[in-house]
Amino acid sequence: MKRIQYHRYGGPETMRLDIYELPAPGEDEITVRVKAASINPVDWKLRQGAMKFMVRGRFPRAMGSDFSGVVESVGAGVTRFRAGDDVLGTTPLNTAGAFGEKLIIKAKLAVKKPDSLSYENAASLPIVGVTAWLALVSKGHLRTGQRVFVNGATGGVGQAAVYIAKALGASVTGRVGPDALADARAIGADPALDYTKDIPHELNESFDIVFDCNGSLTPSQGDALIKRGGVVIDINPTFSKFLRSLLFRHRKFVIASPGAEILQKIVDLAASGKLPISIGRTATLDRAIALISDLEAGRRTKGKAVILMP
Repeated sequence: MKRIQYHRYGGPETMRLDIYELPAPGEDEITVRVKAASINPVDWKLRQGAMKFMVRGRFPRAMGSDFSGVVESVGAGVTRFRAGDDVLGTTPLNTAGAFGEKLIIKAKLAVKKPDSLSYENAASLPIVGVTAWLALVSKGHLRTGQRVFVNGATGGVGQAAVYIAKALGASVTGRVGPDALADARAIGADPALDYTKDIPHELNESFDIVFDCNGSLTPSQGDALIKRGGVVIDINPTFSKFLRSLLFRHRKFVIASPGAEILQKIVDLAASGKLPISIGRTATLDRAIALISDLEAGRRTKGKAVILMP
């Protein structure tokens, strides 16, 4: 089989499409023939070594987290799945492997894919959906009638956050680039703000949750926007942000962790039409390194970027 992997930490030049021998699934594991895999910033941050304090393992290391596909075989003790089941999920940071033709994953980290979702749409859900749910619901304790400010509302996590907040009865203000204002309004952000302009002063102390999905809000901006008792939530892992979350109770930090419980909630929302994450770009596996490099260089896309497997 083929998969994208790297033999040392570094930039895009370290990625290689290599031949890899996949072992048989162990106890409580399943082998999945991957149909689609979505690209997330965490994929290249792991390869860069920015998160090596959180991961273990030897080189070469596989790339890719979010996937959808078909169960090919199951290991001992697996009762939730059988060969032929359509599934989706997220690999652990230590193993990755979604950017390949097949992968092995613990059965507890996958859920069944509804027939109403394509493989591409299903692969786009796990990290962005779970991250947004953890931020808004688990950390922010979002309730009906509250107000949410989403910075970066048309990216993958931002879209998920807008849809989840709306589905749970909150109102959403989105902040995006000038060319994405119409897109933000179309998904339910009202009002939609241009990030090249100052945030209106009248919005200060207006929000129960400020969710910074692209890391561009300054600490003073986030603090000014929240009401008394509100929270500012970030998903961009830097040492200073980790430290700030330890020092200030209203500062929260979220990293998506794989698991079926929250992922199933995300899949249910998507299957009901309430979480339609858009797909911006696709590439086949043999052209995926160029797409990953583009995204890493800052040439972002509206919606998710997805790798399609042969």
